[in-house]
Amino acid sequence: MSASSGETTDPPTERFSPPEEANAGKKRKRAVLLSLPFLLLGLGNVVLILSWGLEPLWGFALLPPILFCTVLTYIVFSTDFLEGR
Repeated sequence: MSASSGETTDPPTERFSPPEEANAGKKRKRAVLLSLPFLLLGLGNVVLILSWGLEPLWGFALLPPILFCTVLTYIVFSTDFLEGR
């Protein structure tokens, strides 16, 4: 059989792969579940620092790095940045 009759032949991997929308939802859910411990540990540290009686400024000074690391882990896991390695 030749492909010159107007038929397109797709490789089998493209025909049977799930739609991107379904994969994207699973990736986002997985990313949230994997980045949530970073956020909880960071917020736990802030609460611990505030309960020790240190100035609240120290707690607020720790929030930007905690949020940055949490957002970074979410981006890495939701986009499969490390998939090809």
